[in-house]
Amino acid sequence: MSIVHPDLSGARVLDLFAGSGALGIEALSRDARSADFVELNAKSLAALRDNLRTVGAGGEAVVHRGDAVKFAERLAAAEYDVAFADPPYRIGAAERIAELWLATPFARVLGIEHEKGVTLPGDADRRVYGDTVVTFYRTP
Repeated sequence: MSIVHPDLSGARVLDLFAGSGALGIEALSRDARSADFVELNAKSLAALRDNLRTVGAGGEAVVHRGDAVKFAERLAAAEYDVAFADPPYRIGAAERIAELWLATPFARVLGIEHEKGVTLPGDADRRVYGDTVVTFYRTP
């Protein structure tokens, strides 16, 4: 989060494969204007909604139940300022989100968490943390 911290003040944030919502909630705590959360799993959605209630993220948070890749396929260029994606490993979703962003940069900054053995396409900043990599894309 410290890598994108300068981009968060007043930002419109997207949290794809949101799970518990940790990334989007952290962005809100760092002065993001709003956060959209996309999650398909019912148990994760319940935890996400509970977490949003706990932190009092009312009007600035919107939860979308659905497939994160399909959600991203419908996005326009520059629809968000910062986007995060933490898809399950080994299903090709990290690669697909990267491809979608390269075709239509739907956020000024995109961070995708993925396993170390996967190299995402395009020119990006890769940060390695043990067996995990976070690849950051930025618009020029």
